Amino acid sequence: MFGLVTSSTRAFRPCSTTLLPSLTRSFVNRALTKPVPPTTETITTPNDFLKSIGRSMDTKMTSAPESWDDFWRTSGLDMRKVGLSVRDRRYALWCMSKFRRGLAVEEFAHEPKPKKTVRGWGPSVQNGKRIRSKRPKNLKRK
Repeated sequence: MFGLVTSSTRAFRPCSTTLLPSLTRSFVNRALTKPVPPTTETITTPNDFLKSIGRSMDTKMTSAPESWDDFWRTSGLDMRKVGLSVRDRRYALWCMSKFRRGLAVEEFAHEPKPKKTVRGWGPSVQNGKRIRSKRPKNLKRK
């Protein structure tokens, strides 16, 4: 009645055999499973790719693999061991994924965001002066 009584044909399944995703973190190098993109006429070596994405990645990633296949098998953990900062690692991996999809480097490579010229609390302070809103003076606050 209403599913309270289990039938003898149903077997009890523990949670590990269900189709739910595992909620544990794994340190598997996913770059090994992704395809290696073909070289282009302007980009033939890993150093050429690092120069083309900018942000002086060719000098920051000095111990980059020399072979094309080994370069595309590097993971974020490998870049961390080289000594790249988090922002540089994320940018390099993002550029690598875009290049894998077949986009031209000129379409996605960009320089970092410039520093803000207006410091402070945003639009309330501009050029060192406090900007106040213009409220009607005849309305009282409640």
